[in-house]
Amino acid sequence: MKVFCVIPAYNEEKTIEKVVREVKFYVDKVVVVDDGSVDQTSYLAQKSGAIVLRHLINRGQGAALETGNQYALSKGADIIVHFDADGQFLAREILEVITPIKKGEAQIVFGSRFLEKKSHIPWFKKNIIIPLAHLANKIFIGKSLSDPQSGFRALSRTAAQKIKIEQDDMAHCSEIIYKAFSNQLKIKEVPITVIYHDFGQRFLSGIKIIKDLILGLLIKL
Repeated sequence: MKVFCVIPAYNEEKTIEKVVREVKFYVDKVVVVDDGSVDQTSYLAQKSGAIVLRHLINRGQGAALETGNQYALSKGADIIVHFDADGQFLAREILEVITPIKKGEAQIVFGSRFLEKKSHIPWFKKNIIIPLAHLANKIFIGKSLSDPQSGFRALSRTAAQKIKIEQDDMAHCSEIIYKAFSNQLKIKEVPITVIYHDFGQRFLSGIKIIKDLILGLLIKL
């Protein structure tokens, strides 16, 4: 089965080389979607062996993932992995995330920080953002998973064709869960490890996630 990994990236020149070089050992193609970066993200991703697609402006992570999905589907991908550019995921765990699809046990697999493996989740994210995401999912879509905001997932070709991401910003996590259930796809969660760094975990970043989530669900779902 042909496995593509889609990595949305915005000003990730500090980490993108290492991420691409680690990921490419576990997939057939690495696709970095540079979402309007103003640094060396595109150059370094391409130098490291990735296919690079560029948005002229910063459209948001959801939009970048959809661009990557459509490209991967057009090139015959059987499995599409979503993976972050900031170095918080472990590339070797890609094998664990795609295995249920390869075995026919699932059509979409969600990585979860709250199963067997343990991640040292920042206090604000663990006690405010995640519970609010759970609550929003329960209220607006009637479903939730153990990890409502994980960016590490794998979709079969069928799942990627049925799930068009319309939420450009951070509400795409809930949108994907909603569409997975509404399309009656076979769903599985697997444990993942998340390594948190200082960047991307600021208070204001957390507020933006909450805002995007609530507004996105109110408008689209």
